[in-house]
Amino acid sequence: MTQEEKELLIKDLCARLPYSDVQIHISYEDGFKYDKTLTYEDVKNYSQLPAYSTTIVKPYLRPMSSMTDEERQEYGLVLCDELSINQFDWLNAHHFDYRGLIEKGLALEAKDRMYNN
Repeated sequence: MTQEEKELLIKDLCARLPYSDVQIHISYEDGFKYDKTLTYEDVKNYSQLPAYSTTIVKPYLRPMSSMTDEERQEYGLVLCDELSINQFDWLNAHHFDYRGLIEKGLALEAKDRMYNN
């Protein structure tokens, strides 16, 4: 992972911290892997690792294409003429990958009904 990719991931994880049910996958060089709920300490610890570290943290996110019709209507209610902080808050709260992290290999696609949306 490049330093730029790591910084993008940390920005994304920080934006999701207010939402208490964000699931992440952590893997270590020795092969130990596990899933857990994201905490401030996870972001803090990960941000302090050197760029060449083999510890990997990936959030489980929903692709934008998984948005339901009901969610599109709800999301439409927060739309305005330009992108707003409310839109980003809504996308974060509903665990959508609006930064393309899944395609970049920096996030995992959330399992069906992982977030009960």
